[in-house]
Amino acid sequence: MKDFAKSFYKSAKWLKCRAAYIKYRVMIDGGYCEVCHERLGYIVHHKEPLTPDNINDETITLSFDNLRYDCKDCHDREDVHPFIKDKKLKCWFDENGNPIADVEP
Repeated sequence: MKDFAKSFYKSAKWLKCRAAYIKYRVMIDGGYCEVCHERLGYIVHHKEPLTPDNINDETITLSFDNLRYDCKDCHDREDVHPFIKDKKLKCWFDENGNPIADVEP
């Protein structure tokens, strides 16, 4: 979470909006990820990312039109989230499933 958004994500308005959006998604499809539709949602994601310029614009921050309920995997694959940028394996396994040295086999 970026520093400029910390107070927003702790605000009563956001927490109430987030809870309402999750409840809304649960009523629609049981709360499944809106991207893969395979796993349960985990994170309420802003489709248009929050910035210092729009953090006070409730049509961006609190509008259901700008929200999506994502599972952790789908959320982390978003371009604005650098968690899964390197898709190279960090660990390799032999034919028996045992981990091997950190060099490609």
